[in-house]
Amino acid sequence: MMIVVFLLTAWILSWFSFEKLFIQAFKELFNKDITKASYYFVFFCIGAFGDLILFFNGEYIDRLLS
Repeated sequence: MMIVVFLLTAWILSWFSFEKLFIQAFKELFNKDITKASYYFVFFCIGAFGDLILFFNGEYIDRLLS
C-alpha cells in the first residue's frame, strides 16, 4: 500500500515541477543524468522499502486483518 501512496505523492509533487528540481539535484550531487522514469522509480523504491519494514514488523498483516 505504501508503494501506491509514494507513487501518488510523486505524481502530486510533479504538478509543482518537483521532478525537475529532483532531477537537477541528482545531476549536481552525483553527476548522473536521470529521467522522469527514474524519479518515479525512486519513489517506488521508497514505498517498497516502507512496505518491507511494515511486513517484517508484523504491522502489515495486522492492518490487513483489521
